[in-house]
Amino acid sequence: MIHFLARVVWLGWCWIELAVFTAVLYLLAWLPEAWLRPWYFPLFRGWCRFFVRALDVDLRLHQKNTQALPKQYILIANHPSALEDVGIPTLFPVYSLAKEEMKDWWWAGRINIAAGTLFVQRASPQSRHAATERLVAELNQGHNVALYPEGGCMGRRIFSSFRHGAFEVSLRTGVPILPVFLHYESQDDFEWRSPQTLLHKFLHFMTTRNNRANYYVYDAIDPKQFAGKEEYNQHVYNLYLKWQARYLD
Repeated sequence: MIHFLARVVWLGWCWIELAVFTAVLYLLAWLPEAWLRPWYFPLFRGWCRFFVRALDVDLRLHQKNTQALPKQYILIANHPSALEDVGIPTLFPVYSLAKEEMKDWWWAGRINIAAGTLFVQRASPQSRHAATERLVAELNQGHNVALYPEGGCMGRRIFSSFRHGAFEVSLRTGVPILPVFLHYESQDDFEWRSPQTLLHKFLHFMTTRNNRANYYVYDAIDPKQFAGKEEYNQHVYNLYLKWQARYLD
């Protein structure tokens, strides 16, 4: 009972901290864009850390890479849950590509816009093309970017294919891809399934019997090894199938 009460008090305090931080970031997000960069982005990453803590998720980074991370990279990951939206920026300094609908998420939408999050309408070829150009522009400015080649939350197992966008951008810019494999030990609690809402998932995260989230980072992949995006895509997709067999099957 004492342990339970201590946890309730601790989580209550974490949510108070997060609420205050959210209010401050939300108000700052209305400042002109020219004023926000570069100081708003580090604050956004700190906000993501507060969010992970308030959700009581035990987020672990596993460095499976044998080489040092490159100075610049395109981070890709599988996408089984909603936690990635705050989990990835907590661990990596990346500007993420997110679905267009996130702009309309009241406080979170405004904060993500101010933080430089990139958006795409997944069903629109024109929007995907525009997003590709935005990714290239971000990389040309020296930033790291992150996206999910499955094209959205497709469940706890790797989807039947990856989209080509990340690989096309990597080949065009020469920036390597940094693969990260996400493994939630309590897969049923963390997987985002329709018609669940974000509030449903918050509750599932906080009441799960196993709150461990493992993010495995592997060696970056040089685009110079590949003749085209299809070959590049298939090589990386096969790596994810191998990691899936190791951690999930």
